Amino acid sequence: MLIAIPDLLDAAQLAEVRGLIDAADWIDGNATSGAQSALAKHNTQLPEDSEAARRAGNLVLDALAASPLFVAASLPHKIYPPLFNRYGPGDTFGAHVDTAVRIRRGSDFRVRTDLSATLFLADPDSYDGGALVIEGQFGEQRVKLPAGHMILYPASSVHRVEPVTKGQRVASFFWIQSMVRDTEARATLFELDTAVQALAADRGMADPEIVRLTGVYHNLLRRWAEA
Repeated sequence: MLIAIPDLLDAAQLAEVRGLIDAADWIDGNATSGAQSALAKHNTQLPEDSEAARRAGNLVLDALAASPLFVAASLPHKIYPPLFNRYGPGDTFGAHVDTAVRIRRGSDFRVRTDLSATLFLADPDSYDGGALVIEGQFGEQRVKLPAGHMILYPASSVHRVEPVTKGQRVASFFWIQSMVRDTEARATLFELDTAVQALAADRGMADPEIVRLTGVYHNLLRRWAEA
């Protein structure tokens, strides 16, 4: 399931993040690659332990915590600290699958990568190419969103970034360990949650049937969650 999170960052937040990362020093993107990814990856990246990455990452984490759509879609248990990458002309990232468990270098912090996230930080008209292509059961999905928008997708999917031919594609990327490991169970909870919220907007949260459906949601979450 692919879920777009529109306007995760507003204009002011986006400008603050770009101000931090644009002024920083960038390194080879393979600094955090696994063996398979290193063969396909050609881009640059902020060092994950840099001050700019830490400060910009905290801004992204604050925005995630304030997004009901993100919380409902991912049911986050752990979030890997956001990383930042940049693709210039000729840069690309070939087909790959994300590592199942990400361990933050120099620490015991680790995340099971249930979901991958890409937060676009450059206007799509400012660069050519650079679409995120995600393979799924219904074929390939090409994603190139406005700056400040984010896409959530299964970390188990084969995906790639098409070559950039002009301009610079700038993004934040990270992984989420969900409280609900099973993809289908998580999708069911998301559909139920969004349906309940839509009905509640019409009837009100105190409506007896809304109360019952809310109970069904939480009982399923209680059954499936690992917290």
